[in-house]
Order: sequence, then structure tokens, then C-alpha cells
Amino acid sequence: MRDLPGRILSGGPGAALIGLDRVSVALDGHPILDSIDMQVRRGEIVTIVGPNGSGKSTLIRTIIGLLPATSGTIRRAAGLTIGYVPQRLAIDPSMPVTVGRFMNLPRRRPAAAVAAALAEAGLPGVERRQIAGLSGGQLQRVLLARALLDKPDLLILDEATAGLDQPGVAAFYARIEQVRARHGCAVLMVSHDLQIVMRASDHVICLNGHVCCEGTPEKVSLSPAYHSLFGMAGAETLALYRHHHTHSHDEDGGGESGRESGRADRAGCGHDHGPHGPAEPARARDHA
Repeated sequence: MRDLPGRILSGGPGAALIGLDRVSVALDGHPILDSIDMQVRRGEIVTIVGPNGSGKSTLIRTIIGLLPATSGTIRRAAGLTIGYVPQRLAIDPSMPVTVGRFMNLPRRRPAAAVAAALAEAGLPGVERRQIAGLSGGQLQRVLLARALLDKPDLLILDEATAGLDQPGVAAFYARIEQVRARHGCAVLMVSHDLQIVMRASDHVICLNGHVCCEGTPEKVSLSPAYHSLFGMAGAETLALYRHHHTHSHDEDGGGESGRESGRADRAGCGHDHGPHGPAEPARARDHA
């Protein structure tokens, strides 16, 4: 893999922060991701959806550098700062670690910065509480606060709402939207919460070892590949999405947001999109 910082650059609204060109990943000789093309632009919320085993977490770990790509190119904007919120954090209940101490790992932070990050994540004044005593939703907010300490250009969330109830999921995503609006950062997230994904995202990528379809939520929700992946759940989400989006939200009357202009929406790729179907070779891709 070639990692070429700064090749897709420059700052400003809508600038590309991360770009993947035909990135493939294999683990222990088994192909997991095949020829992934994608971009994340400053100020947008991009959500990756797909069935279990589709390679979503592998893709996130490859983007942040925890896994090497087998082939392809990953480009990052120069000086890119990434904040990462994992799916879960294993906490030893016998280990006395306060929120304040956790926020200062691996290096000490100014107390004012810690307090500000916790407040922005919606959990002010908890520095003296034990991490092991937090609820699932409170722990996810602490992880979000920790990710915000370095004022990231790109905030990455790997199924950060797993285990939360529906009100907790909605509240967490509302907080993410507030963070994006306040800082202008990009957000890349993996989620199973299809209804909220459709309402909260600017760009949706359906993954099943390869990119099955991508585009605005409206375009993805109409894609046969999306319905093949998610079946009745996808149909119900589509009905709810259409109920809430019966008119254009774009100021100029177009169907897309400004961030979506210039993106190529892929409605389908000619693959078998069954929930457990393997990724097919790149040569089989025939995007509409």
C-alpha cells in the first residue's frame, strides 16, 4: 500500500480529507475488502452500512492505520487529525480509574480542556466518577469527549452506539451533528441504525466486501443493492425516510446538498449482494 499524505488536499469547505483508490485488504490470506473507492470531505457526515461480516470495521481500521492494505492507495490531507470512537471499551470493574484519569491517558491534558470536551459530549462535571460505574451511554460520551480533545478534522465512529437503546442512539447522533456543525469537521461512522443513518447522513456507502452502492440517502434507499442487503428492514426504513423527506432540502431546489455535488452516486455494481455473499473480483464491477 502507498500512503501518500497531502495528495488530495487542501483546506477549506468540502476539501477531501481521506481518499481511497482501489484499496483491498486480506487477513490471514482471506480477502475481506475488494477495490474500495471512497472519499470523505470536510464538513460532511459519511455513514458505512452493511451486514455483519461485510468488512465495515476492517475498513475503518485500515483508514486509521491499524491494518495494512493489501493493495491500492490511501491518501490523507496533510496534517490531518483523526478522532476515533471505538465500538466498545472493555473495562475491568476492579480497576479504579476515574473519568478524569482516563481522559489524561496516554498524556496529561489541561483540566480546562478535559472539562470542555466532556461538556461538549454532553457529560459535564464527571471527572471524579469511576469509569466502571458509568452507563453504556455515558461511557460512549466519555469516549466521544476523549476523541474531541485534539479537535479532529475527521471524527471516526465504529458502531459507537452499539448496545444503546433507541432514544440513546438518537441522542448520540444528535450530539454528533452538533459537533459537526460547531467545528466543521467531517464524520465517518459505521452504523446498523438504518433509520437514523438515512436521516443524519450526507453520504451513505453500502458495503459487502466491496462498495455495493453509494450516494445521498435518498439515492441509496432506492438502490436494488440496498434492498438486497437489508430486505424488509431496508424497506421499512425507506418508508420512514420518505415520510420525513417528501420535499427537497437544498436551497437551490436541487435534490442534493452542496456537499454531494460532484460525487458519483453508484446505484449498483453487478455483484451478488446477499447478506453473506463474498466479494467478487474487481473485474466483475460494472457500476451503473
